Amino acid sequence: MRLATLRAGKSHILYDADSLCDAGKAPQIGPSTFDPAWWQAKGRITGQAPGRGASLFLNAGNGEEWVLRPYRRGGLVARLSEARYLWTGLERTRAFRELRLTADLHTRGLPVPRPVAADVTRHGLTYSAALITVRIPGARALASLLENGEADDDLLQRVGATIRRFHDVGLDHVDLNARNLLVDEGGKVWLIDLDRCQLRPDGAWKGRNLKRLGSSVAKFVVPAAIECTTEQITAGYDS
Repeated sequence: MRLATLRAGKSHILYDADSLCDAGKAPQIGPSTFDPAWWQAKGRITGQAPGRGASLFLNAGNGEEWVLRPYRRGGLVARLSEARYLWTGLERTRAFRELRLTADLHTRGLPVPRPVAADVTRHGLTYSAALITVRIPGARALASLLENGEADDDLLQRVGATIRRFHDVGLDHVDLNARNLLVDEGGKVWLIDLDRCQLRPDGAWKGRNLKRLGSSVAKFVVPAAIECTTEQITAGYDS
């Protein structure tokens, strides 16, 4: 994957040049690519994901669906500005950092969505941002499978084994929860939403990741099944 940058007015775009550039031509991307109204006008919004920021599913017109996710703040700070972040340099923006990390993991063959592009628009001392990745066909959140009693022992062990793969390369996923683990139609487990995540040396963060996941899983299963569920994930992680 070859990443390149493009500037258009106040927008800075980091994109996958291998998939968005035809030989000898300009990249097929611009600020409008990150504008929901542009996609709506073309009738190419196919759905919407739950959660803060309302990620949109897009018909990319190339046989793929994309996920357009705006960056949104949560908690008390959102009362000041839901969509603006302090500008401290382009490469320090959340969108550029997440896209570069996702591209790195994708290149290593780890199960993350293929990144398409990130947009950062500067507004003086602040910026807003959005990220586009390829949608995983037929994928469902682990949370949904747990709620519906569709997560068997084999799947739970694959979840644990997948997390171990990411931990082995040093990925500290700061929001490891049952909604950020997807399972596709073939049963493959994927990890999404790498915002604020980073590669780190071995440390106590691995245990914190697993503890956070355990707390998340407990919200989607009946109390009697919590221990068994976490044990299966741990078994897959340790295998």
